[in-house]
Amino acid sequence: MSGHSHYATIKRQKETKDTQRGKLFSKLTRAISIAAKAGGSSDPETNHKLREAVDAAKAANMPKGNIERALKKASGGGGMEEVKYEGFGPGGIAVYVEVATDNKNRTAQEMKNLFEKWGGNLGGPGSVSFNFEPKGLIVVEKKPDAEEQMLALIDYKVEDVEETTDGIEVYCPVGELHTCKDELEKGGFAVKSAELIQKPKTLHIVDNEKTAGKALSFMEIIEEHEDVQQAFTNLDIPQEIIEKISKG
Repeated sequence: MSGHSHYATIKRQKETKDTQRGKLFSKLTRAISIAAKAGGSSDPETNHKLREAVDAAKAANMPKGNIERALKKASGGGGMEEVKYEGFGPGGIAVYVEVATDNKNRTAQEMKNLFEKWGGNLGGPGSVSFNFEPKGLIVVEKKPDAEEQMLALIDYKVEDVEETTDGIEVYCPVGELHTCKDELEKGGFAVKSAELIQKPKTLHIVDNEKTAGKALSFMEIIEEHEDVQQAFTNLDIPQEIIEKISKG
């Protein structure tokens, strides 16, 4: 949407590379452990979910040694479980949270407290997940001829292509993330990032500066929780509001 930025774009603009890299690798390691336990195997060739987790790690340029150590550790499962939480945050935004925890009761209470503290509430299974769909997301560096780039990207038979303020977002099936990233790089595109996400089907516009700022702060707090792997929302903020929040 012209003049607007969804949460994933805003989040990328706020992150620093060093901090992002460290947190990302830690979360990817947990994701590999969860996938190995869920699929009953530490072999990516026979465990589809684990294959996706390893592909996501490769797409994020996680060192091979880190991936091998994560796989070796994953053979024991690590006592971690994957849990998903759904609810509503400030301004009525839909929030979908993926967690890796060794204590579901503790994490559930902490999630409930966070949502309620920020004026939101947890919902039951399916309360917001119907508005999200799993996708592979690759962000490509945008050049002056963005329209030509997008046309060229479509030729790679990706599912969708969107221009944003900080690049071009390319969406692909979750099982093809690593392959798609390699193909784009071979085609001369500069890949800035690649990850598995939950993409909102419809966006929720928040055009009040105070509410938008509160929603962004809430999402940052959720993502900083040590058990949270990823958090997604359908938050969409007009560009002029983002600029005011940044200056404030």
